Amino acid sequence: MAHDGQATPLLAAQGPPPLPADPATVSPTALREVMSRFATGVVVLTVGGEHIHGMTANAFSSVSLEPPIVLCCIAHSAVMHQAIRSAGHFAVSILSTEQEGTARYFADKSRPLGPEQFEGVDWVPGQRTWAPLLSGALAWLECELDEAYDSGDHSIFTGRVINSSRGDDGSGLLFFDGGFRRIAPTAR
Repeated sequence: MAHDGQATPLLAAQGPPPLPADPATVSPTALREVMSRFATGVVVLTVGGEHIHGMTANAFSSVSLEPPIVLCCIAHSAVMHQAIRSAGHFAVSILSTEQEGTARYFADKSRPLGPEQFEGVDWVPGQRTWAPLLSGALAWLECELDEAYDSGDHSIFTGRVINSSRGDDGSGLLFFDGGFRRIAPTAR
């Protein structure tokens, strides 16, 4: 766009650049480097019950307000992948900047699995799913698994939000350029 809001004639006349002959020319490393330039929020996904598990994620988004639906993307190789499929539900804790250590903990593949991974972590069971909701988070969602779509080496899980709540105002934890970042809350 030109500064006056009009389309630049050169770009309008040329159209988009042609697609490469082989779309597989983008390597996983190249894609990871480019996507690192996209700032995301940081959440911990949890499943309760027999398949209790937690995992840090940044591939999370709102999908629909009516009905309320969110999505998360999980690698097929992740323990969380089978946990969500088996449980049929998941919860989301939206992390504050004070929870960078929690984000790192639930991203660490060497932590214990099962109920032991929640020892020493302050949490309460969700009212609808019994999935752990992490104390100190900015907000929480409980979701019933709606759909699962396989795409490449991940599945896209959509969840119908069946319960939500907000915590205290605070700064949100972001992930950008390979590291955790902080964002200050806006005045209301």
